[in-house]
This record gives sequence, C-alpha cells and structure tokens, in this order.
Amino acid sequence: MKNFYRIMLGSKSKFAGECLEGGYIGADYGIALDLSNKLPEQWKDFNRVFIPVVMANIPGKTKVGAGLACGMLHTVCKGMLVGDVVLCPDGTGVYRVGEVTGEYEYAEGQNLPHRRGVRWLDRPIPRADMSEAMQNSAGSIGTVCRLTKYADELEQLIGDRPAARILTTDPTIEDPSAFAMEKHLEAFLVANWNQTQLAQDFEIYEEDGEVIGQQYQTDSGPLDILAVSKDRKRLLVVELKRGRASDAVVGQILRYMGYIQSEIAEADQTVEGVIIALREDPKLRRAIQMVPSIRFYRYEVSFRLTEA
Repeated sequence: MKNFYRIMLGSKSKFAGECLEGGYIGADYGIALDLSNKLPEQWKDFNRVFIPVVMANIPGKTKVGAGLACGMLHTVCKGMLVGDVVLCPDGTGVYRVGEVTGEYEYAEGQNLPHRRGVRWLDRPIPRADMSEAMQNSAGSIGTVCRLTKYADELEQLIGDRPAARILTTDPTIEDPSAFAMEKHLEAFLVANWNQTQLAQDFEIYEEDGEVIGQQYQTDSGPLDILAVSKDRKRLLVVELKRGRASDAVVGQILRYMGYIQSEIAEADQTVEGVIIALREDPKLRRAIQMVPSIRFYRYEVSFRLTEA
C-alpha cells in the first residue's frame, strides 16, 4: 500500500529549494552519524537507542521532544518506502509532490544530511485546493505527518481531477454527525486550551516555544493531544471520541497511555487520560469505570450573533 506524508524541509521550508534542485528530502535532529546500519524495523527500538543521543546533543531537549524527533527521523530514513509519496511545502502556500525513489543515504556535513532520493512531480498542490480537514492535518507541527487517510483526495489532486470530499472511511465511526463536528475540535482545543477546565492543571506540551503535544506519534498512531501538569509530574493523553464506538476509543487511549508510560514518561511521572465527546455516552462511562486514571468530558457548542 502506498503511503502519503507531509515533510518539512527545514524550519519554515528554508531548504526546500535545495531539496527540489537536488532531488531528495532530508532531516537532521542533531545526529551527525551515518545511520545506514542503525535502522531497526521498529521505530520504537530506534528511539530507545537514540533518544539519549538527541538529548545529549541538543541541550534542553526533553525526553518527550527527543522521542518525537527520533520517531520522525526513523520515518524519513526507514519508515517511508520506495514508491511512497511526499508533500513538501515550499514556503509560498504550495505543496511540492514527489515520489520516494531511493533508500537511506547520509550526506556528511550537508544540510539535512539524513536523506532519501525523490523524483519530484510536475503536480504542485496549492494549499487552498485541499479540503479543510487535510489542510489542518498538513499544517500540523513537526517535520513529518502522515496523510494516507486522505489518499483518495490526494490521488485526485495529483491527477488534476476535482477532489471528492469524503467524510470518513473509518469502520469504527458509529455517529457520523458527531464525527463531522469533532473533526475541527482538536484545532479548537489547542487554540483555546487556556479557556478549558483542563488548563487549570495542565498545559499542552511545548518545547522551544513550539507545540509538540499535538498529534504526538506513538507506536499505535498519533494521539490527539499530549499535555503535562504544571509541576511536570503528570502526563495527560487527550483523545477525541470523533463519533467512534466506545470500545474502540477506550482501547485506543489505553494503548496511547501504555506507550507514553513505558517509552516517554520519566521515572517520577504518572500518565492519565481524558476522552472528550459531543454527547453523553453510558457505554463509554461503563468501559472506563474500572480505569480511574481515565476521565470523560463532554463539550458544548454555542453560537452568538453580533450585529455588524
């Protein structure tokens, strides 16, 4: 199966020109080392070895930040397969599209030294042509984000055909109306976190002024929001129900929490969870009744008209 990824080519796409001219994508993260024989199949095995390296090489880098960096680096170097498609913003509001053509190479002393060969296609995609949902996903923080769930839309955009607006193909969705409401909730929560009850005790994980706790990568997929208590002793996994079946949501958040506890949390940190949904859900409440570390919140939407 072909996968699709958004790749940032340096901060604010500053190396996009070099990559387009040179026919490659790349990453850095302060690891000045040829990784050719150091890329296990599983990225969490890579993380165990290189999280301490990143933390040692980049002063002030937290374990959470180092985990994110290592996961993204492994994706670029190993996780992407030949034939996968990358979308790279060029700094002008346009995403350049390329097909991965080569295995990992190390360019010692160069910008973005951890590289993959790419054949750039003459099919740039203006951000404005994307659906709103894909715009939100493609604009997420970090070097790498996966866009495969928008494969149908991307195939049509790259093929220069009008893109179909697909609500969802997720088989666990049992409430399409709630899904439609909640597809924008994550961005709203991040932008308005300080206005929520959760902000009394927690803040979304940031590093160097950049939010890294949104769509934080785990071995079960990206969790919605990762927050940390103001005393840095508690990590909070926030998962939006998105109209999904209760069992699917509870299972997912437990997997995320398990990953954060075993791979990311410091020895003195505990991990908690929050599930947020549009409607009251007795099945979900029953499912988490025996898991005191998970809480359930409903959100409410209100509208007000103001005369212009």
